[in-house]
Amino acid sequence: MHLSIADDASQIDVLELNDALEVFAGERPRAAEAVELKFFGGLTGEEIAEQLGVSIRTVKNDWRFAKAWLYRELGADREESE
Repeated sequence: MHLSIADDASQIDVLELNDALEVFAGERPRAAEAVELKFFGGLTGEEIAEQLGVSIRTVKNDWRFAKAWLYRELGADREESE
């Protein structure tokens, strides 16, 4: 089964996601922009690749890395608040 951040949108606090994306953008700006375009803009991988001037493979790699990073960050926030 394939899960994406968008699949779990009802379980994610958008403000927490935005804060995490700001931190992530400091480390990986292109990947953060890809997440914003996909999650908030609803763009497809191909559209993101065109917008950022990179290959679809690069977008997929950025998305995989960003997803793992964000799940780790957002998961850590949830564990700390419980």
